[in-house]
Amino acid sequence: MWGSIRLAIVTVLSYVFCLAPGVAQTFPGTHWQQLQAPEAAGWSVDKLAEAKAYAEKISSTSVLIVQHGIIVVAWGDVTHPSNLHSARKSLLNSLIGIAVAEHKIDLDATMAKLGIDDMPPVLTEAEKQAKVRDLLEARSGVYHLAAYETEGMKEKRPERGSHPAGSFWYYNNWDFNVLGAIYEKAEGTAIFDAFDAKIAQPIGMEDFSPRQGRYVTSKDSKYPAYLFDVSARDLARFALLFSRGGRWNGAQVIPQDWVSASTRPYSDTSSGGYGYLWWTADSASGTRAAIPFPPGSFWAEGHLGQYAVVVPSRDLIVVNRVDSRLTKRSINKRDIAHLVHLVFDAAPVD
Repeated sequence: MWGSIRLAIVTVLSYVFCLAPGVAQTFPGTHWQQLQAPEAAGWSVDKLAEAKAYAEKISSTSVLIVQHGIIVVAWGDVTHPSNLHSARKSLLNSLIGIAVAEHKIDLDATMAKLGIDDMPPVLTEAEKQAKVRDLLEARSGVYHLAAYETEGMKEKRPERGSHPAGSFWYYNNWDFNVLGAIYEKAEGTAIFDAFDAKIAQPIGMEDFSPRQGRYVTSKDSKYPAYLFDVSARDLARFALLFSRGGRWNGAQVIPQDWVSASTRPYSDTSSGGYGYLWWTADSASGTRAAIPFPPGSFWAEGHLGQYAVVVPSRDLIVVNRVDSRLTKRSINKRDIAHLVHLVFDAAPVD
């Protein structure tokens, strides 16, 4: 009986963390490996060509497709670092997960306990009851002005005091920026230096240095946004780390239970759900997404069309970048979902 239970557990973990039976768990070394002939690995050349044509149509400036830890194809300049915009939040998630495991951050600590307040109009006592966990889920109920907000965020921001902490999902830069400040206070290190030491170096990012991080301040809030410039191939390494349950070449870089907790949905969104600073194809309620991605997928997402999509069922990663220095166009989520489905359909089934 125990043997059957153990086999069931291994089978589930194999699906979730892409350890499909008979498929080698490959990691890039100093440089990525790339397939010389994707068709020999079972990829449809015609469907890949369709995906490439679509990426060009929607003005992607680079696309990188990875399966089983090996690059299938790369379109555009995948080595040039550019602004991740809101995909930066998934990078911060990895650092917070390590800090939680080291007991430096308590997910149930309130803003009151941590001494978090902001510029006038200051936080109310009710708002100060929001927990770190609420901020990770974008459910703080704190609707204070924040740095680096898009016009869409501003338009959708609820009225102050309209929702108790933990009760309502709103994609909130105040939550995300404050998480950065909480992390830096707990760790005693700048986010960019910590990311370099704890993530970028262990997984061998080729194009990243802490100098590619910068803060954006606001007259309306104490808490700056933390911007990352990252290349497509380095973003793919980061996505691969999460697809492998936080492990890299035998080393547990991020706790596996943190990866699992971060990439499951706690709220419903138009594209499925939202976890801890990661988007998910599956919704919290089980309702069908208006903008569907392949089931079980999760991704980092940023303004203009910055995406790193992990599709566990195919051990597949699709990175899409839009460098604003190369195009004035932006890509909406529905277009990215369609691109991911085109790649999914081109991929072999193991």
